[in-house]
Amino acid sequence: MSHSTLVEAFRRTVAARPTEVALRVAISKPRHLIVIDDPPTVPAGTDLDLDTATVAAEDLLTLVYTSGTTGRPKGVEITHANLVAMLEATAPLVGVRPGDRAISFLPAAHIADRWGSHYMNTWCGTELTTLDDHRKILAALVEVRPTLFGGVPQVWQRLVAGIRHFPDETVRAAVGQAVQAAVGLRRAGRPVPPELEERVFGPLRARLGLDQVRVAITAAAPTPPAIIDYVNALGVPLVEGWGMSEVSGLGAMVPPGQVRTGSIGLPVPGLETRLLDDGELLVRGPMVTRGYREGTPAVDEDGYLRLIDRKKELLITNGGKNIAPAGVELALRTACPIIAHAVIIGDARDYLTALIVIDPEFAPDPLDPVVGRMVAAGVAAANATLSRPEQIKAYEIVPDQWPPGGDLVTPTMKVRRHAVLERYAAQVEDLCSR
Repeated sequence: MSHSTLVEAFRRTVAARPTEVALRVAISKPRHLIVIDDPPTVPAGTDLDLDTATVAAEDLLTLVYTSGTTGRPKGVEITHANLVAMLEATAPLVGVRPGDRAISFLPAAHIADRWGSHYMNTWCGTELTTLDDHRKILAALVEVRPTLFGGVPQVWQRLVAGIRHFPDETVRAAVGQAVQAAVGLRRAGRPVPPELEERVFGPLRARLGLDQVRVAITAAAPTPPAIIDYVNALGVPLVEGWGMSEVSGLGAMVPPGQVRTGSIGLPVPGLETRLLDDGELLVRGPMVTRGYREGTPAVDEDGYLRLIDRKKELLITNGGKNIAPAGVELALRTACPIIAHAVIIGDARDYLTALIVIDPEFAPDPLDPVVGRMVAAGVAAANATLSRPEQIKAYEIVPDQWPPGGDLVTPTMKVRRHAVLERYAAQVEDLCSR
C-alpha cells in the first residue's frame, strides 16, 4: 500500500470489506457491547475526494504527548506519512488480518493504543473492543477472545500471579508442574507433549480467553524473563517489543514465533538503527517524527536489541559506577512478584536504595509483617543476581497506592521518577543516611 493518507486507506478498506470493519465499544461492562457491522455513513455534504486531495502526506495527523517520565511531557508531531509508514511496516510484521480481534484498554492519548488499536483498525479492518477501565481486561479477554493482544508488563505479571494463586490447590500444583516441564522443554528446543497441551494448557488458555491469540506483545518497560517464559509455556506466543511516540508506534520487536527472552528484538522494517559506543541507539526512517528522544539499548551478536534504560535516567554513584536503574528494578520485580513498582535511588550517592510499592491486588495491606518478610526475601534474592555496586543496601515499603494516570505513574504504568523523588524526598534522604 502506497504512502497515502489514512483517509484513502480507510475508504479502500471499507469498499473492499464492508462487513469486516467493526467497532465494538464496551459501555459499562465488557459483556455489554454495541457492534456496528455496516459501513460508516458519510455525513451529507462531505466530499471525501476533495478532503483527500487537500491532505498532503507531510501534513500533521496528530499530536501525541510523551509520558513525562524524565521531565515535562513533550508533544510529538506525527504526520500522515509517519503513521502510514508505521502501519505498512508493522501490519505485515505482526501478521494482522482483516477481522482480527483486539482489545483497546490504554488511553487513546498514548501512541501504543493509537497505533496498535485504532489506526490498525482503520488500516486493516480489524474488530476492536474498547474498554473504559483497564481493570476489566481479564473479563474482556474471556468474552472477546482476541487474536492479537498487547499489554504492559504488569498485565502479564498479574495474569501469571492469578494463575499461581488459583484457589484450587490441585489445579494450582498441576499447572505449576506442567509449566516447569514446558519451560525446560522449550529451552531445550523440544516440543511440549500433546497430553500436556490437551489436559492442561489448552483448557487453561480457554478459561483465560487467550486460546485464539496468534501474537501477543509486551512493551513499555522491561518484562521479567520468568514471566515471558511462563506465558510462552502456556502456549501464548508472547514476545517483547519497544516503541515510542517519536517512531509513531513500534520501533523493534522479536519476530512472532521466536522467543528471545530479555531482548526487544529487531528494528521494524524501514527503521534504520546505529548503536553508539556509549550504548545510545540512533534511529531514522519514514516513521520517525519531527521529535526525537535518545535511548540506551544494547545489541547482541545476531543484531537483536536489548533495552537497558533511558539515557537520561542512568545513575552515577559517588564511586563512579554507571548503573541503569531499570535493570535493578526488574530484578526486584522478578524476585518478588507482589512488588508493583520499585524506584532505585543512587545518583551521586554512596550506594543504592529503593522505594517499593506493593500491588494491592495481591497484598491489600502493604505493612503486613508477612509482606515485609516477602519483600526482604525478594531484595536478598535480587541482590544475589546483581553486581556489588548494583545491590540495594536499604529500602522502604511505601504504604501508598500509585494509580495509573496519576501524578506518579503514567497511564502505561511507567513511574514518573522525578515526581516520586520530589514527593518522597524525606524518605529518600533517610534511606541514604542509614
